[in-house]
Amino acid sequence: MSAAYQIIDLVFWLLNIAVLARVLFSWLRPDPSNRLARLVYDVTEPILAPLRRYIKPIGGWDITPVVAIVLLDLLERLLFGLLR
Repeated sequence: MSAAYQIIDLVFWLLNIAVLARVLFSWLRPDPSNRLARLVYDVTEPILAPLRRYIKPIGGWDITPVVAIVLLDLLERLLFGLLR
C-alpha cells in the first residue's frame, strides 16, 4: 500500500475514533475544560453540525454519529477508488 493510502486510512481511522469518542463523551459528560474532550468536540463538530441540520433525533436519540461514520467510510472508499 502506498504512502497516500496509508495517510488517508489513518486520517479516516482517527476521524472515526473521534466520532466514537464523542458518543462516549455524550454519555459520560466530561469536564468541558478537559483538553481531550475539547479536541474531540473541535474535530467532530464540523462533521456532525451540518448533519444535524438535516437529520433530526429519532425517539430522542441523535443518530448523526452513525450517519457520519457511514459517510466517512463512503468518502474514504471514494478517495481510494480515485487513487487507483
